[in-house]
Amino acid sequence: MAGILTACTDTNPFFTEWQTPYGVPPFDQIQNKHFLPAYEEALKQQQADIDRITENPEPPTFENTIVAMDNAGALLAKVSGVFMNLVESDSDPERQAIEEEISPKLSKSSDDIYLNARLFARVKAVFEQQGALNLDAESAALLEKTYKAFIRSGANLNGEDQAKLRKINEELAVLSVKYGQNVLADNNAFRIVIDNPADLSGLPAAVVQAAAERAAGEGHNGKWVFTLDAASRIPFLQYADNRELRRQMLEGYAHKGNNNNANDNKETVQKIASLEYQKAVLLGFPDYASFVLENRMAKTPETVNTFLQKLWEPTQKVTERELAELQEIAAASGLTGRIEPWDWWYYTEKLRKAKYDFDDETVRPYFQLENVRSGAFMVANKLYGISFEELKGAPVYHPEVTAWLVKDADGSVLGVFYTDYFPRASKRAGAWMNNIREQHGAVRPIIVNVCNFTKPTAEAPSLLTIDEVETLFHELGHAIHGFLSQCQYISTSGTNVLRDFVELLSQINENWALHPEVLKLYAKHYQTGEVIPDSLIQKIRATEKFNQGFMTTELLAAAILDMSWYTLRTAGFQDVEQFEKAAMDKIGLTYAIIPRYRSTYFAHVFGGGYAAGYYGYLWAEQLDADAFQAFLDAGNIFDPATAQSFRKNILERGGSEDPMTLYKAFRGKEPDGDALLRRRGLK
Repeated sequence: MAGILTACTDTNPFFTEWQTPYGVPPFDQIQNKHFLPAYEEALKQQQADIDRITENPEPPTFENTIVAMDNAGALLAKVSGVFMNLVESDSDPERQAIEEEISPKLSKSSDDIYLNARLFARVKAVFEQQGALNLDAESAALLEKTYKAFIRSGANLNGEDQAKLRKINEELAVLSVKYGQNVLADNNAFRIVIDNPADLSGLPAAVVQAAAERAAGEGHNGKWVFTLDAASRIPFLQYADNRELRRQMLEGYAHKGNNNNANDNKETVQKIASLEYQKAVLLGFPDYASFVLENRMAKTPETVNTFLQKLWEPTQKVTERELAELQEIAAASGLTGRIEPWDWWYYTEKLRKAKYDFDDETVRPYFQLENVRSGAFMVANKLYGISFEELKGAPVYHPEVTAWLVKDADGSVLGVFYTDYFPRASKRAGAWMNNIREQHGAVRPIIVNVCNFTKPTAEAPSLLTIDEVETLFHELGHAIHGFLSQCQYISTSGTNVLRDFVELLSQINENWALHPEVLKLYAKHYQTGEVIPDSLIQKIRATEKFNQGFMTTELLAAAILDMSWYTLRTAGFQDVEQFEKAAMDKIGLTYAIIPRYRSTYFAHVFGGGYAAGYYGYLWAEQLDADAFQAFLDAGNIFDPATAQSFRKNILERGGSEDPMTLYKAFRGKEPDGDALLRRRGLK
């Protein structure tokens, strides 16, 4: 490796200051061969930074120890910011191999820091002085976060247990990478190839056209290809009349990572759950959920389970009514027997059409991607004064990516924003926000929104579903949180907040997406330019609570499955399928619904940072439903005073104080615990 490092030092883009607009990565210069040498050098530099702190002859202070630690490893942050985004959004076999090689090294580096006894002694000395330091709120938060990170990383363990912890962490790093790569591979391997036009019955023309273009691109001229990408899978389940093909699609999705092939994740799931339990016990906790939740708003598994149960009971009453209605319309349509999971989406669309004369295809022509994006940008401007202008000529990592310069109302630069909206084989499923560069002090962030929306075809631009519209607003909400951050330190800035708080800042942004006043701003027919008519807006509003039993049930089931894995108090073997069935039988999950994510493709919780935390989406929805009510109470969804308060008290503050302290500073009270139930029509 030393030879490679020497050979690449002069030309490796990571070893120079980037002479690009606003210091964005020079993606046009960065090649795969640059990453490993850059990582090796970055790890050396980080260790040198840590050594300087540890060996400092001066007494430990907040500045020379805590702040110095926050600033350590600048090159590592630079390299990882680029690489981790690419390996998720535009991977290839070479990048996957780099990920496999570097992950255990990153784990070791982290352990070398947090298990460094001399460094911990300095951190502890500062922490014990905190009462006399007169720190501001953010500095106090950084000090506590740093100290807790050492404790939670095993600084107080004896040498033998620290060695065990290192081994566990290294194994988890390797397994997490393997898990994610298996999910991507299995997702890409699945295809439904149709050669009989009769099998396309019921599918909208745009969906058929997209499938034909996908088939042609894969060498299946004259055929139609459907995949597990949401933009292909969901409309297929909604509209395809061929029940057998719907079954194949649903089961293809439900069995990702569970096909007894090279991509099978069952053994990986068992190992991850077992190792996380062993880690928790080493650190003094009865189970991994207890370890995780100590550092969340919820605090304990008992609190989370009580919260989920409070939602489960009313949700099931609504779900039972929905299932009865679907069974009735299915029987009238000729179905003999019961509704199965591959039928729910299909008959829901028939019921929606019968009840409201409405479905996704009715409104898609008004949701051209570019117009929706403009609408989301307009909302951000009306609320916070920020603007987005395309940054033409800036290097991008894929031709489908667009760069934007984000400015505040006074014209000052808030950061650079990349949007990456379409599915491809190199991109994992879902939608997310990444930081390529974190805000701190005067340093402005570089943020990416990555999604998997409906692609344009030769006949039409990208026309989004209602769910995709809300997702675009959701992910932009995360980005706004990052751009408006005004924090001193990396570790407390932007989205570096408790995991069950962070989704407040994304989910609240969804409230504007389909509001009538906002729809009038951006929802225009892609062919005629006609603004969406009031009659369609009324139908959108009328269906807001439609199918919420199903939507909430599949989300709750996934959250409960997550908690079931991480409240395990054994390192013993668990048959994944039996374990999952037992967990769902325990709560009485109806046969007609599967969890939104099953164990073998639940990337959020098996390596994605949401272990024992998937409940956080619903937890944060309590907050966002109550927070948006403040705008409604003000009589103006763009009320300047309310928006300014939300910006100053929450968006700008990152993790600088306890989340509930920030929330109450904005709202003047704790959130209404029933706001979520009312919003979803469950109460």
